[in-house]
Amino acid sequence: MSVEMVISVIARDRPGLVKRLSALVAEVGGNWIDSSMARLGGAFAGIVRVSLPEAAAAALEAALDGLAEEGITALARRSEPEPPPAGQTAVLELTCADHPGIVRDIADRLAVRKVSIDELETEVFAGSMSGDALFSAKARIVLPEGVSASAVREDLEAIGLDIMAEIVLRETD
Repeated sequence: MSVEMVISVIARDRPGLVKRLSALVAEVGGNWIDSSMARLGGAFAGIVRVSLPEAAAAALEAALDGLAEEGITALARRSEPEPPPAGQTAVLELTCADHPGIVRDIADRLAVRKVSIDELETEVFAGSMSGDALFSAKARIVLPEGVSASAVREDLEAIGLDIMAEIVLRETD
């Protein structure tokens, strides 16, 4: 019988980190299913979903613990496959001047409507004209049954007026 595990990993960025992690998964007979990884502020961070024989789970956990000696922090959690949240998928894009609290405010408005955030990518970058710091976010969200994209858009536009944000929300197929 096989089990799925989700592994989070963080380390000082350097070549070979993915190779090291993938080698551990392979050594216990695991299969790398999907992942999201990035270099953020000089650190390498990622999340990986793997499947492996039930009997190998403890060995993988022990091997991941051993990575601490190499300056790699890795944590594994067993996961149960679940169906994705029901509802209409949409993409949210936001750009505004950077300041603290943007993600908190947007996430709060989405949570009030029980909107699920499936993926979120954010970045701060220098504006092309002024050079001022701009914040950009792109999220894949799921609108629950009974919640329209227009209602969520209105909620977000209320915040957008306060922070002078450009907000785009479009439903996907």
